[in-house]
Amino acid sequence: MKVPRVSIEYWLALQAVVEYGGFNQAAEALNKSQSAISYSISKLQELLPVRIVEQQGRKAELTNAGKLLYQQVKQLIQQANELEDLARTLAQGVEPELKIAVDLLVPRQWLLAGLNQFNNEYPTCRLTLLETSLSGTDEALLFGEADILLSPRVPTGFLGAMLFQIDFLAVAHKDHPLHQQTSPISENDLKKHRQIVIRDSGLKRNQDAGWLAAEQRWTVSHFATSVSCLKEKMGFAWLPVSYIETELAEGVLKPLNLAVGQRRQLPIYMVVRLGEKAGPGTKRLAEILQSGIKKKH
Repeated sequence: MKVPRVSIEYWLALQAVVEYGGFNQAAEALNKSQSAISYSISKLQELLPVRIVEQQGRKAELTNAGKLLYQQVKQLIQQANELEDLARTLAQGVEPELKIAVDLLVPRQWLLAGLNQFNNEYPTCRLTLLETSLSGTDEALLFGEADILLSPRVPTGFLGAMLFQIDFLAVAHKDHPLHQQTSPISENDLKKHRQIVIRDSGLKRNQDAGWLAAEQRWTVSHFATSVSCLKEKMGFAWLPVSYIETELAEGVLKPLNLAVGQRRQLPIYMVVRLGEKAGPGTKRLAEILQSGIKKKH
């Protein structure tokens, strides 16, 4: 194994000199004497086969070779700090990786805000986001592929905390034939038209969200695709209001005048797979997500 000749302390001195604009400023930033910084740069220059710093008056300037090396130096210092952070994280017993199974219904803006806060607290903990739908979300928990589940259902044998309700609305393009009907639309009326449904991502794939057993059905994997289909007048669907706020405001999509069932609500639950036995990282992430809901309301 080849042992590096240059101490990381010398590289750190170089980074400080460059970022703070001189030896005095670097010494103050690192809480060292100017002579210590000068020694580190001198030793660094002695050990390297190319010149990396030139003194321009009172300011140290990087040579062309120094500029190339400096980009790697920043990464080296960052990686060294990350290693120390990881060691501290492991000492606290925090899991090195967390996996979260999230149903497509869950608002991404809220979720990402929570994940970002968690990352700020535990930057070395890797996060894996499993985006699923219907039974696929449950399976991720049941098969041990997820530490936290965000889903409209709580799988049998687990306890879940309800976070919020998702509002659904039956909609179609403003020019869809269903909007030409003057009387309230019945279930039989709907069955004469194409319904856009979300595909079940589970292995068995035996569930379809809100399907009315219409003769015509298109199955898609994402709500964004469903919205695109509706905007092209290809059918109707129940969609989360949060996904279609712009289209509703612009009048491109309009609510269907259903006799019953125009609006639906689905709860979103959070399930922690190991419950009270979960690690500190899992518990903290669950706390952050719950506190995000309280702030939202």
